[in-house]
Amino acid sequence: MLAKPTPQQLEWQESELTMFLHFGVNTFTDREWGDGTEDPMIFNPTELDTDQWVEVAKDAGFKYMIITAKHHDGFCLFPSKYTEHSVKNSPWKDGKGDVVKELAQSCRKRDMKLGIYLSPWDRHEKTYGDSPAYNQYFRNQLTELLTNYGEISEVWFDGACGEGPNGKRQEYDWQSYYQVIRDLQPDALIAICGPDIRWVGNEDGIARETEWSVQEASPERHPDTKGKIWYPAECDVSIRPGWFWHASQDSKVKPLEHLIDIYYKSVGRNSVLLLNVPPNDKGLFADPDVQRLKEFRSVLDQTFDVNFAEGKAVQASSAHPEHPASNSVDGNGNTFWMTAQNPPGGTIEIDLGEPVIFNIAMVKEYISLSQRVESYSWEIWKDGNWIKLAEGTTIGHKKLDRFTDVTTNKVRLNIIKSLATPLIRYVGLYKAPLI
Repeated sequence: MLAKPTPQQLEWQESELTMFLHFGVNTFTDREWGDGTEDPMIFNPTELDTDQWVEVAKDAGFKYMIITAKHHDGFCLFPSKYTEHSVKNSPWKDGKGDVVKELAQSCRKRDMKLGIYLSPWDRHEKTYGDSPAYNQYFRNQLTELLTNYGEISEVWFDGACGEGPNGKRQEYDWQSYYQVIRDLQPDALIAICGPDIRWVGNEDGIARETEWSVQEASPERHPDTKGKIWYPAECDVSIRPGWFWHASQDSKVKPLEHLIDIYYKSVGRNSVLLLNVPPNDKGLFADPDVQRLKEFRSVLDQTFDVNFAEGKAVQASSAHPEHPASNSVDGNGNTFWMTAQNPPGGTIEIDLGEPVIFNIAMVKEYISLSQRVESYSWEIWKDGNWIKLAEGTTIGHKKLDRFTDVTTNKVRLNIIKSLATPLIRYVGLYKAPLI
């Protein structure tokens, strides 16, 4: 039996772009990690506008936004009744503000999915290190966030852990945290230190060339499951050198070329890109970040606006009565081409009708029925022969191959090796502009 995604995992993976929002007392202290001794009075974003955050994200093509409701310093962006270290003791809105609530409202207005980051490590809370007491404290705050703000689509945990005031290392009761989420927000995905989405393994936004969404169940994250599960990768990276906003980094936003390269090495390698865009001390996305996101979206729109394979004739065998594929590239995501060779493999040939210049090739599997392809190659017809253009291993939701401009009137995708009958949902040929 091949592992398959849940509907929530499938929707998340097809969203491709999610946004992280690191915001809190560090925004005002010019630090990356606070120590929990910060005075809540320093938190005062005088122009906070969550509508701006969501509009910028939406216009750039992002589908989820994850807010740092509490970072390692323990300061809460919501008025938690379990601590005084929160917005309720700040001058912002006379202590009556709630950043999470405002973001939740903005997300609902623009059909954006909301996620929360609640740091298990808490350098302010006195019970940290008294494991049973702090685990209850943490579950209480989780309950607040999952009860008071409408639908939560993703809960993001990292594994940062330290010693408490008692000198003992906190032992997180992960399974009890998961149970709170399943009880209160059963459709929410639990990411990174969680059973639904895994960390890709770096903070550079880069997935492996061979990236499987199908993984072995982890005894720690999936104690009741054996064998293969659907456990896709998320690639996190910040648009700036740091995760929180610093005025000194306004001139150090990642160059457009770098950001586009990250896109190809994350989304283009069967992963989801989680891009951090930190609001500034006014409570707004800074102008350099906004401008870069506009440029990022513009390049992607220009690149993928025209699929040169669209409407062109395809030669491939199809043998699934419920998902009959067209004999042309039609963009229908509910159909797929499949081959019946043994061992599984096959070829999809596209007749472009006339010479076309392109430098990007896209292929997608029908991952609703699992990830199957282990190796593939692209070939072009040139001077009466098939010439290899590119080759790769896994495909999954989306695989993007880049190369220098080529001109041809025929292209073929060869599935060389597959765990089971390959199900190819989509092929595309594009020309990326010069940056």
